[in-house]
Amino acid sequence: VQLQASGGGLVQAGGSLTLSCAASGFAFDDYVMAWFRQAPGKEREGVALFSSVDGPSYYRDSVKGRFIISGDMSKRTVYLQMNDLKPEDTAVYYCALGQGPFGSTWYDDDLPHAVGWWGKGTQVTVSS
Repeated sequence: VQLQASGGGLVQAGGSLTLSCAASGFAFDDYVMAWFRQAPGKEREGVALFSSVDGPSYYRDSVKGRFIISGDMSKRTVYLQMNDLKPEDTAVYYCALGQGPFGSTWYDDDLPHAVGWWGKGTQVTVSS
């Protein structure tokens, strides 16, 4: 399995960025793709999750209303549109894949346990 993430960069507060993650090398059809992030000195945290079955299924409270996760399952690609970015969104963002089946309700602590594969991170820096 390979996960190729792209789209990170430097943006001013209030700006937008879109991350993309393309997955390959697997044949199962029931899976989730999620974005996590890790800021310096902090633990990795789940940001958003997209299910091949249910579509957008989870957003972290701090990004609700600002971030939108979408997917093109024919391309096994997910996107994270990040709007109204804040300095506290600065982190390395990681794409992850988990093989299903899963339930349709997700809580913060569920995400790490669902992950089977991680991609390399992409840096997002938001300047104030």
